[in-house]
Amino acid sequence: MNIFVINLSGAVERRKFQKQQLFELGLEYKILNAVSIDDISNEIYKKHYYDWQRPLRNTEVACYFSHKSAWNKIIKADQPALILEDDALLSKCVPELLKSLTDKKNVDYINFETSGRKKIISKVGEGIACNSKLFRLYQDRSGAAGYILWPSGAKKLLQYERENGISLADAQIAHCNTLVGYQLEPGHIIQLAQCKHYDIPNIYSDEIQISTVSQPYNPKGHPIFWIKRIKAQVKIGVHIFSLITKSKRRYVKLNKENFSKE
Repeated sequence: MNIFVINLSGAVERRKFQKQQLFELGLEYKILNAVSIDDISNEIYKKHYYDWQRPLRNTEVACYFSHKSAWNKIIKADQPALILEDDALLSKCVPELLKSLTDKKNVDYINFETSGRKKIISKVGEGIACNSKLFRLYQDRSGAAGYILWPSGAKKLLQYERENGISLADAQIAHCNTLVGYQLEPGHIIQLAQCKHYDIPNIYSDEIQISTVSQPYNPKGHPIFWIKRIKAQVKIGVHIFSLITKSKRRYVKLNKENFSKE
């Protein structure tokens, strides 16, 4: 299976981290040069200014287009790929899981990540490799650090953009209800910044844990953003209510031993 690592050319330490990690796991990969804020024109930024529930920062727009470039590569190759952000920490089970999931049928998307927020998943999961289970993923909350996307899913995401514009990369995936998505449990990918939350030893520098996208200040701007947010929440609420008999909102478990270097 192809593996694409999204990495800004200036993020040298993160690139070194991924090179070391993926070498130790015996995984071949391709570095996908991330879209930078210098690659986004004012015209493009203005075009998408009102797309989401608040104004998107130029870093967030660039991050979205970085993921979109991976989606286009998946469509062109006509085969699934694992997409990784360059601060993704992988469990030692990932190589075995990739082998078992390559030929998975009737699926658009599988999320490997857990990020300390509850998700809405099916009550029953399917047992797969490495003592893991696949649960239908009905509503995610955050995280696009590590996921497999099939060509069918990539096409659905691009269609969703044509109909709704863009948003944060993880929000775009989460809100695309046409995706046939699944969640791995235990989670087998976390962002380095989540190591402390899950009590996982982190031997990597603090420098590469700092987000290149998120900042604490989220401006709301024009009242149209409040209207968009209310409409989105109502839509999510209706969607969740329709799933009440076959799903459960809960945290996705993580096995610390899977991230052990021993």
